[in-house]
Amino acid sequence: MAIKSLPRSVIMLGFVSMFMDISSEMIHSLLPVFMVSVLGVSALSVGIIEGIAEATASITKIFSGVVSDWIGRRKPLVLFGYTMAALTKPLFPLAQGVTAILTARFIDRVGKGIRGAPRDALITDLVPKNLHGAAFGLRQSMDTVGAFIGPTVAMALMFFTFNNYRLVFWLAVIPAFIAVACIVFGVEEPEHTSTGKTRPFPIRKSELIKLPLSFWIVVAFAAAFTLARFSEAFLLLRADNLGLAAWLTPAILITMNIVYAGSAYPIGNLSDRIGKFGLLTIGIILLIVADLTLALGHNLYWTFIGTALWGLHMGMTQGLLSALVADVAPSELRGTAFGMFHLLTGITLLIASALAGWLWTAYGPAETFYFGAAFAGVALIGFLQIRDKYLK
Repeated sequence: MAIKSLPRSVIMLGFVSMFMDISSEMIHSLLPVFMVSVLGVSALSVGIIEGIAEATASITKIFSGVVSDWIGRRKPLVLFGYTMAALTKPLFPLAQGVTAILTARFIDRVGKGIRGAPRDALITDLVPKNLHGAAFGLRQSMDTVGAFIGPTVAMALMFFTFNNYRLVFWLAVIPAFIAVACIVFGVEEPEHTSTGKTRPFPIRKSELIKLPLSFWIVVAFAAAFTLARFSEAFLLLRADNLGLAAWLTPAILITMNIVYAGSAYPIGNLSDRIGKFGLLTIGIILLIVADLTLALGHNLYWTFIGTALWGLHMGMTQGLLSALVADVAPSELRGTAFGMFHLLTGITLLIASALAGWLWTAYGPAETFYFGAAFAGVALIGFLQIRDKYLK
């Protein structure tokens, strides 16, 4: 399906994601090594900080998704969330210790949480079901293009500024505000048939039971799978552990995101024609292979191969999981559905990242990735059991 078939607002939301990810990844591609090498933070602390940050975003999404259903509007919450994230970017270069970093990550992720579920619900509102895979794949691809450009710019700036982390963090503020401008001038919301005056507040038992069993099956699988997919911060720490120079650290996320960006839209588009389940199965297998490569490889060559495989697994799973939620969620509860989806996967990401940090600190890098491979195997077995029975 050609991109031209998608509404302009969907494409603009892709640009919004791209510019915000440029900003975020300029910071996040350096942040784990900055915390360990400059601030003296342990790998366990990195895992906890990353887990708390992502869990915060996910917990916030349930409330923003519910509110967007209740008021019948998506764009105001999307705009507020992106604006909040943009305003918090200066906290990173100003941070002098781990508490400040945690605070900055927390506030930044609250902004992400506010925008996430309403944005996904807005995309679902804008396109018919037969374009869900393409629409979410495009947004994910453009998001990942930003996640490629951000580390590339960060790497160049680190080289030319002799590893001036804080200057790179300051320059990351610029694309964040470009993202906000794209929402204001480029995104239009479709008309809704009802308003907040006639909608019951969705976070009530009487409303939540309207979500079908197939939705809860998708969410349960996604949460279990997320336990195997801890924070990408550990990819950066693995490269640092094997001796990658500080200014080259963003090359890890560049590698991952080139593959991620190049695969997400084609995979989403393909899924609209041949179905999602086979592609998701391959994506889970790729995560197992990526983890084993990162665990067994003892030089940077294998680290980059494992990172590329990690990116391919992301391209084959993340957009499809969102598309599955879009397929099974009732139209009047889409924001709530995406909020619940992000809430539960965020909680499991907190657990996974904290556990990964503990394994890294107590046993070493290899054991961290062995754990990821083992749990991905469990998720694969579970998915094969449920996909034909519950998700036809």
